[in-house]
Amino acid sequence: MWEWYRIGLSLGLGIALGGLLSALLAPRRALLAIIALAAAAAAAVLGYYAIDGWHEAVAGGAGGALGALAAGTVVGGALARGGTRAGTAALLVIAALVLAGLAFVPAVGYLEAAALPLLAVRARRRRPARHAGLRSLARD
Repeated sequence: MWEWYRIGLSLGLGIALGGLLSALLAPRRALLAIIALAAAAAAAVLGYYAIDGWHEAVAGGAGGALGALAAGTVVGGALARGGTRAGTAALLVIAALVLAGLAFVPAVGYLEAAALPLLAVRARRRRPARHAGLRSLARD
C-alpha cells in the first residue's frame, strides 16, 4: 500500500533535485545532458538509500532527469530573453523547494511528473521568434 506513496515521493524529490541542479549550474545545451545524468544518478541514490528500495531508485532517477531537462528549458529561455543567471537561479531554487515540499503529499509526485514536461513544452513554444532588429522599423 505504501509502495505507491514512496515511489511518488521519490519521483517528486527527483524532479526537485534535477530542477535544483539545473538552476544552480545554469546549463547551456552542451551541459544539459551532463547535468541531467548527474541529477538522475543523485536522485537514484537518494531513492535507494533514503527512501528504501530499487523501485524508488528508478523513480528518483527518472524524476531527476525529467526535472533537469524541464528546468534546463526554462533556464535557457530565461537567459536568452535577457534574464540574469542569479535571478533565474534564485527563482528556480524556490520552485524546486516548493516541488520538494509538494512531493510529500500523496500522489502529487506523479502529477508533477505529468505536468512538468507539458509546462516545459508550453514555455518553449511561447518563446518569441528572433526579430530582425532595427530593420523591422524601417519603412518601405
